[in-house]
Amino acid sequence: MRSPTFLPLTTDAAVHAGAHTVLHRATEADRTADVCWASLLAGAEATRCGLETRLRRLSEATSVYVGTKWWFSQGSTYRERVARAQGCIEEAITDGDGSEFAHAFMGYDHALASALVCTSERGRGKHRARL
Repeated sequence: MRSPTFLPLTTDAAVHAGAHTVLHRATEADRTADVCWASLLAGAEATRCGLETRLRRLSEATSVYVGTKWWFSQGSTYRERVARAQGCIEEAITDGDGSEFAHAFMGYDHALASALVCTSERGRGKHRARL
């Protein structure tokens, strides 16, 4: 039986971009999300699954990969979408709402992947840190 995948777009974009640290952090976050998801479905308390830390590390790795200068200027729309979705994920965990959790993860995954794709389209120029 295959576990759910919560970050398919981010994982695929990181593979294509050669963003190894982002891929590693996405894999960690995905595994932790799977544990949280199982807890939510079982009606157990998922607040201590550590997902917030994993998501923060993934967002930080993405920020470094795309370039912090870009992330806080032209990429601010992506950064804001990531932060908003991350907040929704955390709220869903607190509320024990599996449906909201899944919905928020779709937004988080799309926002991160979009930032990676946008960066890849810009090329490996001077604005991006290499990991």
